[in-house]
Amino acid sequence: MSLTDLFHPGRIGVAGRLPARLEDLHGPERGTIVLPRHLAWPGMREFDVTDDQVRRSLYGIMLTRGRRADMARFVNARLLRQDWPVLRSSLDPKVRRCCERRLALRHQAGPT
Repeated sequence: MSLTDLFHPGRIGVAGRLPARLEDLHGPERGTIVLPRHLAWPGMREFDVTDDQVRRSLYGIMLTRGRRADMARFVNARLLRQDWPVLRSSLDPKVRRCCERRLALRHQAGPT
């Protein structure tokens, strides 16, 4: 990975940023997460993962901007699977398809 890729994670591509499998995600199930500056704007860095809507916003940021290590640290596999039917509709189709393939997340019920 080049230095440029570290500063511009979107250049790596979605597949290169996602963990190999859902079980690699070990984020917390409760509490408040404070994101590093490279992932969030000032004033929008704290996320309470027990609040469903706030957590889905956090996971959206992680899936679209996070690095593999960020996702492993901040995203919880069980909660992502639980939120996926709602979260998937807010993601770019390329990100959504990649997550569904790589992390074995499938659309079940919920909005499209």
